[in-house]
Amino acid sequence: MKLQLERPIAFIDLETTGINISTDKIVEIAIVKITPDGKQTIKRKLINPQMPIPKASTDVHGITDEMVKDAPTFKQAANEIKQFLELCDLGGYNSNRFDVPMLIEEFLRIGLDFSTTGRKMVDVQKVFHLMEQRTLGAAYKFYCNKTLEGAHSAEVDATATWEILLAQVERYENIGTTIESIVKFTGEDDIVDFSRRFIKVNGIEVFNFGKHKGKPVTEVLRIEPQYYDWMMKGDFAMDTKQKFTEILNRTLLKKP
Repeated sequence: MKLQLERPIAFIDLETTGINISTDKIVEIAIVKITPDGKQTIKRKLINPQMPIPKASTDVHGITDEMVKDAPTFKQAANEIKQFLELCDLGGYNSNRFDVPMLIEEFLRIGLDFSTTGRKMVDVQKVFHLMEQRTLGAAYKFYCNKTLEGAHSAEVDATATWEILLAQVERYENIGTTIESIVKFTGEDDIVDFSRRFIKVNGIEVFNFGKHKGKPVTEVLRIEPQYYDWMMKGDFAMDTKQKFTEILNRTLLKKP
């Protein structure tokens, strides 16, 4: 069984200064783009995060301050990255919870919009966890029967993720052979914000945290409009704030 692509898909892997999407920065990005005809193109860049890389992070991915001191900042590389991802669906390993949200956060920090509207987002880890419950290295061994040499190199991880997805399509008939069918299988085709502060219940956006958990966002905006100001001033991801603003604007437009 072969994976059927209707449009290009780009597998993204990031190495970062840490795991806090709101405050940490990208230090390396690798993108493996596959087109429907099977052509594979790789883009890899070191990124100067303009902040010290903590030792704990360097111990994981091996990237030091010295290695990135002459690298472009994200702002300098952003347009090239955005153009490379144009018209692509997105894939990765734990990408819907980390890599894609972090990438979007970096775009928002420099005032450059990167929309996921209309893009399918395949998180290979989600398929793996639903089926086997393992880590990336174990997934690579399990599905591809290979040892993952050079793990935590962004290019190695992104390429391995693509190979794992191909093997998953071969192994699991029930996930289908299209990006759309795989996203539907993983249940992640209707994301509101990547931090999951909002989720959809029966097609309605509701809060997924705090005192208003489970309540429709539009209802809270109507009865407690100051909650919007509180979130805008709070330590929430810019993607979350952007989605909250979009809901607010839609709510205001509906008023007579």
